[in-house]
Parts: sequence; C-alpha cells; structure tokens
Amino acid sequence: MARKNLLEGLADMPDENAGAPSYPMRGAGRSLVRSLDELAKQAEKFLEGEAVVDLDPDVVEVSFVKDRLSEDDEEFRALVEAIRVRGQDTPILVRPHGKIDGHYQVVFGHRRLRAARELGRNVRAVVKAVDDRTHVIAQGQENSARADLTFIERALFAGRLEELGYDREVISTALAANAASISKMISVMDRISPKVVQAIGPAPGIGRERWVELSLLAGKSANAASVAQVLQDDSFHQLPSDKRFETLYAALNKSARPVKKTAAARKVKWQPLDKAVQAEMKNDGKAFSLSMKARNAGRFGEFLSSRLDALYEQFLAEESKQGD
Repeated sequence: MARKNLLEGLADMPDENAGAPSYPMRGAGRSLVRSLDELAKQAEKFLEGEAVVDLDPDVVEVSFVKDRLSEDDEEFRALVEAIRVRGQDTPILVRPHGKIDGHYQVVFGHRRLRAARELGRNVRAVVKAVDDRTHVIAQGQENSARADLTFIERALFAGRLEELGYDREVISTALAANAASISKMISVMDRISPKVVQAIGPAPGIGRERWVELSLLAGKSANAASVAQVLQDDSFHQLPSDKRFETLYAALNKSARPVKKTAAARKVKWQPLDKAVQAEMKNDGKAFSLSMKARNAGRFGEFLSSRLDALYEQFLAEESKQGD
C-alpha cells in the first residue's frame, strides 16, 4: 500500500549548508509536461543513497500548509493496516524545525506520519534542510503526482499558498497545473469561504466545473442566509461529503439548472493565398468581432462594409431555405 513519493525538482538540491537551493526547473511550464513516471524517477534519485533515520512521531510537526480536508478515510485505514503488516516501505521527507532543536517539520508524508503515530512506532524519514519555497513545491508536487487530492483540496492548497504570498508560478509548479487551472482554483476560493469548504469536505465525486457553479451561487450575498441555514442543520453534517455538496447546491440553485458561465470566445484566423489580408474573428455566441491587418486590410474592410446590406439579405435567404 505504501507508495513511492513522487516529486520533481529536488534531485539536484544543494547540501544543507549551502545557500538558496538551485532549482533545475525554469518556470511552471516545464513541470507541466513531465509524466508521473518522470516524477517518480526524480524522487527515487533524490532519496537514493540518503540516510534514513527513525524519528519519534512526537518530535515531527505537520507542514505549515495543510493540503487535505479528510483525515480518516478508507485509504488511510488501508495504509495503516499495510504498515502494520509489513512496515513502512518508503521514508517521509522532513526538514529541521526552525525554532525547536531536535524537532522536525513534514515536507511530505503526512499520512505515513499519522499511521506511525497511531501504531505507536517510529517513522522512517529522510532529513533535508529546505527553505519554504522548496517545501511547498515538494509538498504540492508529491500530492499532484499521486493524484489523490480532490479538486477542492488542490484549490484550497492553491488559495493558502497565495495567501502566504507565493506567486502564481510557484503555485503552478507546486500543483503541476497550468496558469488557467490555477486561476480557476483561486477564483473558486475567492468566492466560497474556507468555512463552507471545510463543512462540505473533500467531495471526491465532485469535479471542477461543479465547484465553479457552487462558488458562483455561494458567492452571492443574497444567498448568505441560505448557506448559513444549510450549514446549521445537524443532519447536513451526518451526510457523506459528496451528498453535503449536492445538498447545498440544491438549496442554492432553485432553478435546478446548471449555473450559466460566460462561454470562452472561439477564435478563428483567415488569410488569403496572397497574404495581403490577415483577419481574426472572435465569436462567443452573443458577440462577434472581426479585425483585419496587412496591406489590403483597409480597402477590403471598406469593400465588406459597403456590401453588408446585400450580405445580410443573402444570410436571411439561406437561413430561410434551411428552415424549410
């Protein structure tokens, strides 16, 4: 049950007494195209040959950035049982505590630490002196490579990193997600309060678009009272996480229809063989725009404008034929 710790970018970290770490990555984009196998190889290379020590779980603290909403699910129970039977196969990564001598902080491996604590055993760990930036990147990538965090847990992690002052490049690298995905995560967390997210839980069966819809509903000031009423109901908290999401969503979405989101504009480019005109058209279903440039752009634009009446009549005639 124990899995390999999958993270990228730490294999070439400097010695503990060196200065700021030198990152093999150059921006978030590079990490986005690497496969999970490559992440696993980087992790194996990083841990290869490192000293593994046994630590008392009581001297190890959790990360300064929480990344999970669920603490006692079926997967964790299976992990505890696997470690009980065959021991801890893979060490966790910790760094020395910045304020307490002889204490450490988890970079990744929180569940293995909890399992060891529950079993009354020492936890096997690799100790590395890493700064906060390396810490959050390693923690986020290890979770991203395992791919067992739900969308809202990833969004919550992204939101907390932004609150701590990390830029979008670091957040993208940590979560192995592109800028658009990170933007959507942050927007969800801007509209829906952490209190509501905590009340719902990880909701493993609920994907990104449903969370976007709920955040649009929960973010309306007119719905604040309804949100509070649902969360105050004792029966709400007895439901499974996915059901809690559905219950709140149904209470806010009176129309029982998907929440309307602005459609992304479709862009089309056109150019004739002589390349004397370059045209770009944008269409989002409600608005259409046409822009042109190059040598003949002005004259061709005037040519089209002078014939709009005739073109529109032709359009109506063809629409009429199609309707017959």
